Amino acid sequence: MSRYAPPLTLTTGMLGLIADISEQIGQLSAVGESQQTPQLRRGNRIRTIQASLAIENNTLTVEQVTAVLAGQRVLGLPREIQEVRNAFAAYEAMSNWQPDSRTDLLTAHELLMHGLIDEAGQFRRAGVGIYRGDQLVHMAPPPSRVTHLIDDLLAWAGSCDWHPLIISCVFHYEFEFIHPFADGNGRMGRLWQTLILSRWRPVLAYLPVEAVIRDQQDAYYAALSTSDRLAEATPFVEFMLSSLNVALGEAIHSEPSTDQVTDQVTDQVARLLQALRGGGAFKVSELMGQLGLAHKATFRSNYLRPALACGLIEMTDPGSPRSPAQRYRLAPLGKQKLMRSG
Repeated sequence: MSRYAPPLTLTTGMLGLIADISEQIGQLSAVGESQQTPQLRRGNRIRTIQASLAIENNTLTVEQVTAVLAGQRVLGLPREIQEVRNAFAAYEAMSNWQPDSRTDLLTAHELLMHGLIDEAGQFRRAGVGIYRGDQLVHMAPPPSRVTHLIDDLLAWAGSCDWHPLIISCVFHYEFEFIHPFADGNGRMGRLWQTLILSRWRPVLAYLPVEAVIRDQQDAYYAALSTSDRLAEATPFVEFMLSSLNVALGEAIHSEPSTDQVTDQVTDQVARLLQALRGGGAFKVSELMGQLGLAHKATFRSNYLRPALACGLIEMTDPGSPRSPAQRYRLAPLGKQKLMRSG
């Protein structure tokens, strides 16, 4: 039993969020493994990777990340493309790791930061401060203490009898506080929280909570800073539980019902595929006109990106995702789905 005890005040807000999250996990799990198709899982994983890297200033879009993982040529910074490949490899290997293993933690970091830093898979050997702009917001513990602090944290995570939701959030905060690596600490903390949650409920391995964090990035950093000032994880735990709750709600409401098309795509994606049924390639404005849509952000979020993520449509010029001449057409998988659905 670990003697390490992270400071935390359990609040009524946390208890309410745990109850809400548990109820939503029950609803999501009721969909059943058979309906969580490989295409949907891959799409969620792509959203997870894109969002987690975007938090760290990676500029690649969901469409570009999808193209990179499909082996297509993408115009982008080599480092950002390498970050995508590394992150996908790390999340795919996640099921092989134990949340309380230092060896697995270092292996994960080596995968995540391969070719990006010299110290991939090694704890930092120098002091580090975290800055927001020109302001120092956190001075991490000295490198001489890192191994001991991480070992204590891992032992605590493996033996603590708190609710797994709380354990995962506290681990995430304490990991960022220790800042054990020279680089990659944010993406590692989010990856390891997902690992802890997936050991509790496997369906959470594919929950793109990172997308919610990206959309509330200022609040994410504010929660970390507030927890630092209070010397306890409480504000950050409340923020992360709230983010998990939102991500689950979005997953449930976007989850297709059993009487939908075979590949379990959403109604919006199914409509987009029908618009492309006749063949040919179309610009965004042309597709929006066919679908009677006026709001481009809604079209991209609910129609275009999910269809690309599932591999149902493709870009005519994947190397230039933002080209004004970009058009979209049915991919082979989309044609197969249309044939099966009549």
